[in-house]
Amino acid sequence: MAAKLKKGDKVIVLTGKDKGKEGTIASVDPKSNKAIVDGVNIAIRATRQSQTSQGGRIPKAMPIDLSNLAYKDANGKATRVGFKMDGDKKVRFAKTTGDVI
Repeated sequence: MAAKLKKGDKVIVLTGKDKGKEGTIASVDPKSNKAIVDGVNIAIRATRQSQTSQGGRIPKAMPIDLSNLAYKDANGKATRVGFKMDGDKKVRFAKTTGDVI
């Protein structure tokens, strides 16, 4: 099945502690149905010091379920994503505005 949300999409969080926050998808894991969004669902992780990096308490973006994210359309509102045929290409479009993504 084609991905409704992809890396680089601007999204809005629908539920959870970060409800209403906006960010850009950094990576998507379709197998576990989760995505990492920049600046959302931040947790503090303790890491050990190594030769390459400083140790300590480092904030890290944790995965969030794709069902809790919605694409941000041209008007800045949350929208669902659909698929349609544009000639002989399958394209994604925003359900609220009908614009091709």
